Amino acid sequence: MLQRGIWIISFLLILTFALAACGGSAQAPAEEAAPTEEAPAEEAAPVEEAEAPTAEAPSEEAAPSGEKVTLTIESWRNDDLAIWQDVLIPAFNAQYPDIEVIFAPAAPDEYNGALNTKLEGGTAGDLITCRPFDASLALFDAGYLASLNDLEGMANFGPVAKSAWITDDGSDVFCVPMASVIHGFIYNKDMFDELGISEPETVEEFYAMLDAIQAGDETPLVMGTADQWEAATMGFQNIGPNYWKGEEGRLALISGEEKFTDPQYVAVWDQLAQWAPYLPNGFQAQTYPDSQNLFTLGGGAIYPAGSWEISLFNDQADFAMGAFRPPVENAGDTCYISDHTDIALGMNATTENPEAARAFLNWVATAEFAELYSNSLPGFFTLADVDITLEDPLAQEFLDWRGECESTIRNSYQILSRGEPNLENELWRVSAQVINGDITPEEAAQQIQDGLDSWYTP
Repeated sequence: MLQRGIWIISFLLILTFALAACGGSAQAPAEEAAPTEEAPAEEAAPVEEAEAPTAEAPSEEAAPSGEKVTLTIESWRNDDLAIWQDVLIPAFNAQYPDIEVIFAPAAPDEYNGALNTKLEGGTAGDLITCRPFDASLALFDAGYLASLNDLEGMANFGPVAKSAWITDDGSDVFCVPMASVIHGFIYNKDMFDELGISEPETVEEFYAMLDAIQAGDETPLVMGTADQWEAATMGFQNIGPNYWKGEEGRLALISGEEKFTDPQYVAVWDQLAQWAPYLPNGFQAQTYPDSQNLFTLGGGAIYPAGSWEISLFNDQADFAMGAFRPPVENAGDTCYISDHTDIALGMNATTENPEAARAFLNWVATAEFAELYSNSLPGFFTLADVDITLEDPLAQEFLDWRGECESTIRNSYQILSRGEPNLENELWRVSAQVINGDITPEEAAQQIQDGLDSWYTP
C-alpha cells in the first residue's frame, strides 16, 4: 500500500491538465482530464448501497467557545474566488461567526503539484478541494485526507454521489461531494422555432429532427473531433448510458460481467458514426473552442454538451436556448443520464482545527449550501439529496432530468483507467476515429477491450 501511494503521488506531481469548466482555461473542462494511472486495485468491489439519505441538515458542530478559528481552503477553482468571498463564506459565518474561512485557490494547472508540496511539507490548508476518483484516492491512501465516515452530513449523499471519493471496497469516504455536471444537448430555441421542430424523445425522432434542420440549410450538430475528448465525453458518454443501462452496465464492466465488445457498447459507436453527416464541414479539424464559438454565433442548431457550458453560453449567445436529454430507443423506455461527479471537499488529516473543519464540512452538506452553490455556478449541480430551486432556466432543465431518469457516471473513471493503455484516453481516440470514418464501431470496441484486457483483471 505504501509503495502504491508513493507511486500515485509521484504521478500527481505531473498531472497538470486543467480544463475550462473547472479551471477557466480555453481547453476542455477540468473534469475531462485523463484519470491518474495507477496499478489496478487488488479488489475492485463496486460501491455498496448506503442507507436512504435524509435531506435534514446535520446538527451543528461549533468552534471552540470564545476562540477565533481560521480555516483555509485549498482549491484549483480560482474563477470562484468572488463566489466564496461574497456568497458562501458570509452565509456560513451567519451561523458560525467565530470561524474565519479563507478561500485560497491556486492556478488550475499548478494545483496538484502545489498541493502535494504543501501536504508533504505540512503547510497545506485545513480543507482540501477534491478532484474526482484516483487523484483524491491517492491523497487518502497516503494519509493526507481524513476519513469522513462519521461525518453526519454524509447521510445526505447516496452511493453514486460518493463514488468518486470512496475507497474501492467502499469502507472509507473521504470528501464531501459538492457538485456534478450533467450531459445532454443544448439547442438554439430561435432556430428550432423558425424551422418548426421540437425536442426529440426517441432515437428515431432525433434523426428526423437532424434531417429537418439540414433541410433548412442549417448545421444540425456542432461538434468537432480535432481535440478527440469531445467525441468521447459529449458523444460516447453522453448517449451511452441509455444503451448500457447506466450504473448496471458501468458496474458490470468493473466486475467483468460485460465487455466493450458486447452489442450495447458497439451500438453507441454505431450511433456516433451516424452523426458525421450532420456535423459542420471540416469537423475533423474543428477544436473545442471552435465549436463553442460556432454555436454561440448561431452557426448550428444543437450542441452535444456538458452543463458546464451554461454560464459561457449565457454570456456569449444572443438567442434563447433549451436542452433535451439523450434520446431513448423507444418511447417510454427508462432513460439514463450521465450525472458525473466533479468536485468535493475533504479535511486535511493533520489540521489543527478538526472541530471547526468538520463544522464547515457539515454545512457544505446542507440544502442551504447546495442552493447557494448551484445558483452561483449554473451548470454545476449539488450532489446532495435535497430539493433546491435554480434561478437559471437552462440549468433547471438539466437538473429536472434527475427526477425523470436514472443517474450514472462516466464508465471510464472508476478503477478502469489506472493502467496502460489508459481507458479514458483510448475512448477519446477511438470515438473520434469512428466519427471520422477511420475505423468501424466493431473495431473501436475490439481495440478498447483488448487494451483493457492487457492490464485489468476484474
